[in-house]
Amino acid sequence: MKALVLERKDELSLRDLPLQENLGPRDVRIALRTIGVCGSDVHYYTHGAIGPFVVREPMILGHEAAGEIVEVGSAVTEFKPGDRVCMEPGIPDPMSRATRLGKYNLDPAVKFWATPPVHGVLRPTVVHPADFTFKLPDHVSYAEGAMVEPLAVGMHAATKVQVKPGDLAVVIGAGPIGMVTILSALASGCSRVIVSDIHEPKLELAGQLGPVIPVNVRSWSLVDIVRRETDGWGADVLFECSGYAPAMAEMFDLVCPGGKVALVGIPLDPFPYDVSKAQVKEVRVENVFRYAHVYPRAVAMIASGKIDVKPLITDRFAFKDSIAAFDFAKTMPPSSVKVQIDMPL
Repeated sequence: MKALVLERKDELSLRDLPLQENLGPRDVRIALRTIGVCGSDVHYYTHGAIGPFVVREPMILGHEAAGEIVEVGSAVTEFKPGDRVCMEPGIPDPMSRATRLGKYNLDPAVKFWATPPVHGVLRPTVVHPADFTFKLPDHVSYAEGAMVEPLAVGMHAATKVQVKPGDLAVVIGAGPIGMVTILSALASGCSRVIVSDIHEPKLELAGQLGPVIPVNVRSWSLVDIVRRETDGWGADVLFECSGYAPAMAEMFDLVCPGGKVALVGIPLDPFPYDVSKAQVKEVRVENVFRYAHVYPRAVAMIASGKIDVKPLITDRFAFKDSIAAFDFAKTMPPSSVKVQIDMPL
């Protein structure tokens, strides 16, 4: 099948790659329709590795996906050919301790699309477990379905810090994950969200998502804005979505006593963590890694209209132009948030 293959660092090709995927009793075969370009895909392209995950042989990219079922296994009763679906890209070991405890996102043996050596889904079809496949209502587009994966990250973060109605949140970073975290925080009950970034077009878009206060930290002090908006008390919750060490350094200055911090963005290098600042405020810090048990709720939130991801989809490419899509994503203009690739019918 023709696929977008990362041959090695800095080298992509659209070529036939022989793959034999047999359909198990509880599997479904899906024709891919829309695939999002994630920052991790781009990072594998530009760096060849993320932490311990190193591209050592050709690998198909892509893990944010939606498509149409074309075949079902003998034991699958909940799906039929023609069903429109999105797919959770991580398949854990069902017998692992993490999975049995309900923390399957932390299973060290998870097989996650486009994480070496596991192939991703920028290709015509994929075989996937029915248990990690979710129906899309007819009024939810494939493009929206492909946004469920990043949205699940934001919803998982909002769940972990137990957002309460009326909370004021700070989101550091207005990239794709920062944007879906804004939407998740508001949908979870936040009365307002203060979001910081250095790119004005992204901040302008964030400001259109609801009661959001954009702060360009090139011109304004985020600490001063948070103090002004909270009468000096601080934010109830903070979502660190940038992974940028200098921004992370001031996060404990932004939250109130007893506040909560979710570390969502993954920094490339260790950063100074001021334990004493966190201690004197008794700040609760939650670490976020992907998501678990979130996909059905994310689909439901999009389907109900409570969360609208459509404004975040800023750029679309045809599958034949996938290499150009990744080159665009490498140096995306500030006005762009999410790049998606449409597969041929």
